Amino acid sequence: MTNLQPVHLTKRLTAIAQQVPQGSRLADIGSDHALVPVHLVQTGQIQFAIAGEVIPGPLSRAKQAIEAAGLTQQIQPRLANGLAAIRPADQVDTVVIAGMGGQLICDILTAGQPHETGIQRLILEPNIQEDLVRQWLGAHRYQIKAETIVAEEQHVYEIIVAELAEQAIQYSPQALKFGPYLMQEKSPVFRAKWRHRYDTNEKIMANLRHNARGDQSQKLAALTVENKMIQGVWQ
Repeated sequence: MTNLQPVHLTKRLTAIAQQVPQGSRLADIGSDHALVPVHLVQTGQIQFAIAGEVIPGPLSRAKQAIEAAGLTQQIQPRLANGLAAIRPADQVDTVVIAGMGGQLICDILTAGQPHETGIQRLILEPNIQEDLVRQWLGAHRYQIKAETIVAEEQHVYEIIVAELAEQAIQYSPQALKFGPYLMQEKSPVFRAKWRHRYDTNEKIMANLRHNARGDQSQKLAALTVENKMIQGVWQ
């Protein structure tokens, strides 16, 4: 028997869980407390999940959460590095990787080669370097199908959803930086994020000009280019 009351998800984790298709077979990589798979099984969204962890401590917490929910038959905790937690017999079609840096997510994907093993949907939430993740997706035949941006406890999180395509996709520099869907929707959270970045860049440039030590031209040029890009998406 499972708990009658589904586990509570934060706004960020709710946005991730909402992108998992009904009836999919899920691998949650870096699952920690296994909150997303537990919630999805409890609500009937999925019936099978893997909670992957590379460190014994978080794996133990995931096991405890799964056992407490009475879901040991539906969710399998596994100690493994990245996508090595997935076995062919699992028939996983959806992967969640959340709460890591963009470079680490790219490293996990490169090592696991999901495009070669038939993983149809990737739901990724990099906490930095979102552009690197979008670039990896396009280069490895994953087309971005949806994006969400949420604010939670003074942090802003972007959730990127991609599905396997027939060929590589080349995204523009603007799409890589801002997100092809996010830059079209221009939600209040999106606008606030980039307004803050723009204002921060302006302050840095003013300080560099006022307290110049050595050649700061490259730094100033990079910040100027970024602010012009930000102005461009405001139009």
